[in-house]
Amino acid sequence: MKAAVILLDRTAVLFLGVAAGAAIGYAFGVKDAPEASYVAPTEIAAADADVAPPPPVGDEGPVPAKRATGTPLPEQPVTAETRAIQPGIVNAIAAGRPVRVGVFGDSFGDGIWTALYNQLSRKSGYQVVKFSQQATGFTRYRTLNLETHDRARLAQAPVDVAVISFGANDMMGVADGGHVYALLTPKWQAAIARRVTSYVAMLREQGAIVYWVGLPKMREAAYDADVVRMNAFYRDLMGRLGVPFIETAPYSVDSGGRYSAYLPDPATGKPVLMRANDGIHMSYAGYVRITKGLAGRIRSYVDQARARAGGTAPPPPVVAPPPEALAPPPAKAAPRPPRLDDPLADEPATPARTGAPAAEPKADGEARPKPEGKSEQKADKPKTPVANPPAKGAPTDLLPADIGAALEEQSRSRQ
Repeated sequence: MKAAVILLDRTAVLFLGVAAGAAIGYAFGVKDAPEASYVAPTEIAAADADVAPPPPVGDEGPVPAKRATGTPLPEQPVTAETRAIQPGIVNAIAAGRPVRVGVFGDSFGDGIWTALYNQLSRKSGYQVVKFSQQATGFTRYRTLNLETHDRARLAQAPVDVAVISFGANDMMGVADGGHVYALLTPKWQAAIARRVTSYVAMLREQGAIVYWVGLPKMREAAYDADVVRMNAFYRDLMGRLGVPFIETAPYSVDSGGRYSAYLPDPATGKPVLMRANDGIHMSYAGYVRITKGLAGRIRSYVDQARARAGGTAPPPPVVAPPPEALAPPPAKAAPRPPRLDDPLADEPATPARTGAPAAEPKADGEARPKPEGKSEQKADKPKTPVANPPAKGAPTDLLPADIGAALEEQSRSRQ
């Protein structure tokens, strides 16, 4: 009985301990723990809305984007050129030379050159020349002075139309007159304005009409803010210089004015890749989209110049003249058939004596003829000349009579 009472007491103590532990654990581990927040999938998608996703892909390839029911994306307008026609382009057209369009800029200018090269073809009377170079700009004159460099390149072959696109590499300070000025500060703008003004004047001096192409929308917000300020600076400067500033930012965004790597094709509504992976440069389709209006404006200028030159048709493309007709080569003489009585007529001629003794070395290493064991023929003993002796092994009974007799006489004289 006493043992049973002790067992019940210990069991009660055990249960009390477990209950106390559970209470303490609940107080510290559950009561003060914050509730886990739940993010809906739509909220996650909204957070990443600034990065354009690739077009949806189905079992049979990309799914065509639905046409927008509202206002379609704007297209770059084609404006008729109203500036004065330069005499150089009129003379070039009158002389039958293609209109030379030079593209100057950095790596962004490379893409503009590619787009204009395909829109202004050689068959239409254009020659689009690439003057752009990567990693160049008006803030980098310590590395390359653009005006001096391009003046030398244009000395021998001036251009009629100059398209400029700089700025993507100029998002930095500039060194000028022994000082360094921060990006887009008043002194930075003054230094760059002097260089750009002189550069445009250089292009005009050699007879070109000038266009300036602005920068498009950028993916990174901080970089895009600098691009907006850079475009505003050049827009104002080109207005003072009388140079058209070609807007590109409005034609590189979606219907909401946001950066988008894909934009719908205006004809089919399908999404088309417009930007490069770096979020700065364009794809080929993107460069074509932001230069359609520029290409049309250049055509307007050239059409007016052609009308003034007295012709509306472009010069014919240069075609290489056909090669001169060559006289036919003289006919080769037919090979002379071999003589039927000569069994070795088809074999090459060989020396008369193929069985000459081999040379044996002297003691001092110099080679000398090996004696045959008999005294050689005396020098004053006459020999019977043999014309065209046969090769060794020719049967004498098949030889002509005169050669066979001569061989027999030589054989008797050696005995």
